[in-house]
Amino acid sequence: MKVCEEVGSYDAKTKLPEILRKVAKGSYFTITNRGKPVADLIPTRSTNRKRTLEAIEDILKIQGQTVSDEVLKASIENGRK
Repeated sequence: MKVCEEVGSYDAKTKLPEILRKVAKGSYFTITNRGKPVADLIPTRSTNRKRTLEAIEDILKIQGQTVSDEVLKASIENGRK
């Protein structure tokens, strides 16, 4: 996990495209207003889930199988035990 960076609300507004590119690569930001934290900008979980599904599907294609949501959920639950 990358270190959380603080960015002021004005800088966040003016540098939003740059900040979003960094977030897409895994960076985390805390947006401040007058030095006080007001929001956290973090990578979306849906992107991580999509990447996970794609990786599993790639592996299963090699084996000639497909993955369903039920199989994925069961795999996640088994990993938590």
